[in-house]
Amino acid sequence: MRAGHQGTGPGAITPDGCAVELYTRLPVRDEPDIIAAAAPVGARILELGSGVGRVTHSLLERGFTVTAVDESQEMLEYVHGARTVRSAIEGLDLGEVFDVVLLASYLVHNADVEVRSRLLRTCVRHLAPGDFVLIQREGEGWYRDLPRESVGPDGFTSRLVSSEPVGDGVYSARVEYEFPDAAWTQTFLRRELSPEQFEQALADAGLRVDEYLTEDGVWVRAVPAG
Repeated sequence: MRAGHQGTGPGAITPDGCAVELYTRLPVRDEPDIIAAAAPVGARILELGSGVGRVTHSLLERGFTVTAVDESQEMLEYVHGARTVRSAIEGLDLGEVFDVVLLASYLVHNADVEVRSRLLRTCVRHLAPGDFVLIQREGEGWYRDLPRESVGPDGFTSRLVSSEPVGDGVYSARVEYEFPDAAWTQTFLRRELSPEQFEQALADAGLRVDEYLTEDGVWVRAVPAG
């Protein structure tokens, strides 16, 4: 388990505190629609941090070719129809390029600045000229006014319990999920990024914002700088 990360509940828990069984139950939201609207028809997509394939499978159904990368073999066992690669994202080097590199799941908010830099450089390493990265950021104010909960379409409750500062712009966040037959928690470290800090992190890795794709600024298309 990574320092500052923890997960509880039935089944396997990944090094960042994610519960594999939980993610097989969570519904996919609007991510595939946003990605499909931005990506060329039939694009080859490198999905970094695919998990159990919730987004992967929706992209395959839309005619994309997906290479799904995750460090958890337990997660990848649920991915079907895509090429899978077990690897930590920050060390990945497949020696090939893709039409689109996908860095979703708010991975850009990694608490470790060096790891974040390596994540973004992995994106750049797998791009050819004219290709781009799709990045999912945290929404403004998501971690304010806590605790906050919502009820999902299948009747489960997700609860963002807390986000407490632990120093140097890093916060320890805790999330709870309750189903009629099981419950899970995840505690993880995240780093706050203002739009200016986000864009500077991209620049440091050789990227720049091409367009904010959603009004809330959560989804971003980034291209190689220069």
